[in-house]
Amino acid sequence: MRANIHPEMKDVTVKCACGATFKTKSTKDDIEVEVCSECHPFYTGKQGQASRAGKIDKFNRKYNLDKKEK
Repeated sequence: MRANIHPEMKDVTVKCACGATFKTKSTKDDIEVEVCSECHPFYTGKQGQASRAGKIDKFNRKYNLDKKEK
């Protein structure tokens, strides 16, 4: 590595809007984020599941396929 061209890495605390904090290394002095792994719906399991059944029923009604042919 060449000397005096790389930014200095330092320990910083990341602060989330939900109140959670954690430590990491960065070239910035402080980091504030809106979403972290403690409040993101994907990681907390609160993410809503897409309902495919409603879309299939809508498609069948649109093309008049909801009635079984005899």
